[in-house]
Amino acid sequence: MRDASIPVTLIIVGLGWLLWEYRLFPDVDWIIAIGFIAGGIAVLAIDGINKHSVVIGPFLIAIGIAWLLHDRYWVHWRIIVPAMLVLLGVLMLVARSPKIPDRRMPGKGPR
Repeated sequence: MRDASIPVTLIIVGLGWLLWEYRLFPDVDWIIAIGFIAGGIAVLAIDGINKHSVVIGPFLIAIGIAWLLHDRYWVHWRIIVPAMLVLLGVLMLVARSPKIPDRRMPGKGPR
């Protein structure tokens, strides 16, 4: 399977959004947060560790945690958004490491 990070992200966000719009989610933000965290874990599980998944997976997990912080502890978005930008930049720099493979080799499972 080629890089699944963007499709998994789009599916999770799209399904969550549709379910929210049709009022199939209760007004409980922790369900959305768990969806983001599950999406991040799914990206890492499906793709393994590569230059794309090492950015998308942890970032989705961080979005879920930030959502919970905002909902439960009233951490303001003016703190969360810049922190997320810093995290995204750090993850992008980590992904540039030559030790992290570009993609998982076809036919080989996770290491």
